[in-house]
Amino acid sequence: MLRPFFYAIALMLPHLGFKQTKHRHRYVSPVTQMMIKWVTVGIMSLQATLSLAAETLKPVTHSDFPTFSEELVMLGRDLFHDPILSGNRNISCASCHHAWLGSADAVALSVGEGGAGLGTRRHGTPASPAEKHVPRNAPAIFNLGASEFTTLFHDGRVMVDDTAPYGISMPKGFELEREVTNLLAAQALLPVTSFEEMAGQHGENDVADALSKGKVHGPEGAWAILTARVEGIPAYRAQFDTQIGADKPLHITDIGNAIGAFLAFEFRADNSPFDAYLRGDTQALTPAQTRGMELFYGKAECSTCHAGRFQTDHDFHAIGIPQIGPGKGHDSSSTAFADHGRAAITGKPEDKYCFRTPSLRNVALTGPYGHSGAYATLEEVLGHHLDPHASLIGFDPAKAPLPALGGYGQVTPQLPEHAEIERIFAAITLDLPPLTEGEQADIIAFLHSLTDSSSVNGRLGAPLGVPSKLRVDTIAD
Repeated sequence: MLRPFFYAIALMLPHLGFKQTKHRHRYVSPVTQMMIKWVTVGIMSLQATLSLAAETLKPVTHSDFPTFSEELVMLGRDLFHDPILSGNRNISCASCHHAWLGSADAVALSVGEGGAGLGTRRHGTPASPAEKHVPRNAPAIFNLGASEFTTLFHDGRVMVDDTAPYGISMPKGFELEREVTNLLAAQALLPVTSFEEMAGQHGENDVADALSKGKVHGPEGAWAILTARVEGIPAYRAQFDTQIGADKPLHITDIGNAIGAFLAFEFRADNSPFDAYLRGDTQALTPAQTRGMELFYGKAECSTCHAGRFQTDHDFHAIGIPQIGPGKGHDSSSTAFADHGRAAITGKPEDKYCFRTPSLRNVALTGPYGHSGAYATLEEVLGHHLDPHASLIGFDPAKAPLPALGGYGQVTPQLPEHAEIERIFAAITLDLPPLTEGEQADIIAFLHSLTDSSSVNGRLGAPLGVPSKLRVDTIAD
């Protein structure tokens, strides 16, 4: 990117009054010759710096992660897998973020409340069909407990903010009532309030009814109703007694703290071949992975956004991932199935269609990819990055089938109207250099080197049962 800039400076010098001498059939001033030499050295140095970027990254260490007691982690494990936190007692957090499915659910857009089963086998049921697919792809959770991560969700609606109540910014109407131990604890309080994800619909249960009236906080709010459910189970109350004291009433943030502790422990992934390389094992990567790493942090410019040792700049970018499914309803003036991404949080027009750069740890396990789950494979999403405009226009929705809402067959995704696609097209800022097929293959090989095999099925995995005695989802459903 800097080569044209330096070269232009060098070519301008002869026109600034410097004396010229003949050199290779062109008149180039001595100063220009010196400048060109300096530019050449500078470019070579820059390229060398880029190719060595990965080698200068510091290894991930225990100090990068919080520590929690084993008792709190195990309590959080039960709560994370317990349908007691859903309005109709039929879905848990793990239904869409399961260790067996790369901390997500292996489908483009989830079937949330009203569904049955896990992963690609999950579907709406004829007796209680899901209303619609969850609007966005279930994001992976790997390493989100690390202190470096201060922004969560595709649109960043939960983030560290010193000006917000208890230091964490939450969506309007869902502000924290008390301090929590980490960001994951705060985000765990939101899916339980989503009608499509876990709460269910008005008229089905007391949680959904409270939310329909706008009641989240206070003794009649959704959070208090869910807290009372958990507190009413003796096995849970006994576990919380050891955490908060036997005489202290349970609060929703106590539940969030337990789940946050479990997530930080369960989905820590820092023992990949790439990590071994960062810790000094120069033989940890295959030749193809080494070439891919050099491309990733150099010529291919992947690390412009996927920066650092967790491969994310924690920022938001418009890269034109095709919008599929119901969207977030951000354009009420049309049937656009619109999702304005970060702009829905900030209100800034320049943030339209921008979404958070995800970490790439265990990325080979976390497809489909993109905020809408439009691309099923690493090869497809890499191809989109290399030519996002053409990829958006040529996207075939039949390649991203969705689980059935009513229990019968898969659903072809709905796409926005043409005008909305044009707006997504115009917002794209991604512009990467072309790569050969061999270079692309090497980058894919490097992405596989980010897989921590010890975290493939979670560090603890799912429990066989939970204190509520409700049914725990299994992969065989």
